[in-house]
Amino acid sequence: MNITKQQSLKKYNTFGIEAFATEFCEVNSPNELAEVLKENQNKKLFILGGGSNMLLTQNIDALVLHINNKGIEVVKEDDNYVWVKGNAGEVWHEFVMHCIQNNYGGIENLSLIPGNVGATPIQNIGAYGVEIKDTFVSCDAMNIQTQEITTFDKEACQFGYRESVFKGELKNQYVILSVVFKLSKNNHKLNTSYGAIDTELEKMGIENPTIQDVSKAVIAIRESKLPNPKELGNSGSFFKNPIVPIEIYEKAKANYPEMPHYPVSETQVKVPAGWLIEQAGFKGKRFGDAGIHTKQALVLVNYGKATGSEIWAVAQNVQNTVKEKFGIEIEAEVNVI
Repeated sequence: MNITKQQSLKKYNTFGIEAFATEFCEVNSPNELAEVLKENQNKKLFILGGGSNMLLTQNIDALVLHINNKGIEVVKEDDNYVWVKGNAGEVWHEFVMHCIQNNYGGIENLSLIPGNVGATPIQNIGAYGVEIKDTFVSCDAMNIQTQEITTFDKEACQFGYRESVFKGELKNQYVILSVVFKLSKNNHKLNTSYGAIDTELEKMGIENPTIQDVSKAVIAIRESKLPNPKELGNSGSFFKNPIVPIEIYEKAKANYPEMPHYPVSETQVKVPAGWLIEQAGFKGKRFGDAGIHTKQALVLVNYGKATGSEIWAVAQNVQNTVKEKFGIEIEAEVNVI
């Protein structure tokens, strides 16, 4: 277990931001994690997974622990379902592909989302009408102070829209080690009505889709709209879709009758943040090396040498303009550090 000094984090964040960690350690097992936590109890820590959901606006003056434990296993199964455990360091998309190749259904709509398995319950990641909480069973997490391992079930995780207990009252208290999902083995319930999945399947000439077909459709849609972080630095969707009271939506809709929305409850609706940003004139705009993607207004990009602060300044400009124009606040989905 090697601790390095002044480690560049450029290859460890999908925005490709050049920032440095005062100290850095790659952790490949729970035992290694327990050891490094025990030996460095008085140090400030920063837990790093796939680096796909953060914007570094400064150097990290801490011991950065890069969680890199690998492994996928079936922990239980019956005639209809399989319980699959993915360790936190597994790349999420590779985990999804492993499940699809074995005909395990339920997470095909979450294909090609960047990041690692360990981050999925923290953020309750979601796309195309599906969220992690739909198939989540439990996760094992290590207490940073005591090194004890606790299993959190779905209820304990307190999942909300891009929210969980790990972003709330237990923030910075646990490191997720592994996650268990309950997936279908047959009679898969496909979710194709959200977004352009049905249209994409039609384009592919598929009338009776399999989970493999749905995954291919999702990948095609994502690749057509979202830049590959290896080619253009980004963190996927930068903003959450705002959930607003119906009266605020109605007030905005009076001026913008074409504003789309999705009912959330009797009193609230969700408005697509991408639509708001595009209508505010930001889609495809560039400010030096920081900008908004040409194909998807939700995605902020680094064209090469943008700093995290420059990208954050663009994000704040977008937030302020949307608020002024529509009276609706949009929040960052990405963790700004």
